[in-house]
Amino acid sequence: MGEPVLDGPTVPTTLEPNGDKNSVVEQTLECNGKVWKVSAISMGNPHAIIFVDDLEKDLDFEKDGPALEAHPVFPAKTNVEFVQVLSDTHLKMKVWERGAGPTLACGTGTCALAVAAIRAGKIPHPPKGEAVRVTLPGGDLFIEWREENNKIYMTGPANLSFKGTAELK
Repeated sequence: MGEPVLDGPTVPTTLEPNGDKNSVVEQTLECNGKVWKVSAISMGNPHAIIFVDDLEKDLDFEKDGPALEAHPVFPAKTNVEFVQVLSDTHLKMKVWERGAGPTLACGTGTCALAVAAIRAGKIPHPPKGEAVRVTLPGGDLFIEWREENNKIYMTGPANLSFKGTAELK
């Protein structure tokens, strides 16, 4: 999947960088009447990663997702990943995709949230050759962030979600 972009202004976000490499790690953001801790990472597209204790109880997905996506601190808008830590090697995610809304999965978002979890100290960096399991509505993906080349590798199943036809005029 490539290398994560950690530089806040490049993501892009106007949130104040507070981490090494000019990065944004759990920076405070007020939105939709709530205070969030946001990490910003790009995998070629912007991601706002927010850790919560419970994905079902700690957010109003249909309201908080679009409010964060279009918040002014994200000048190009952003994908929003809400993440619950289940264990040191297992994360659970719901994604609000920029311009699309809720989706079953997001490969770049899964990569970004694994990096964010490690950088924020939510989980340890797995040993070489091991991956973080991320559970999404559409199934599990496995993410490995290799220190020797700073690249992220994703594995998981590919399943047909739907098929159809459209008449173009």
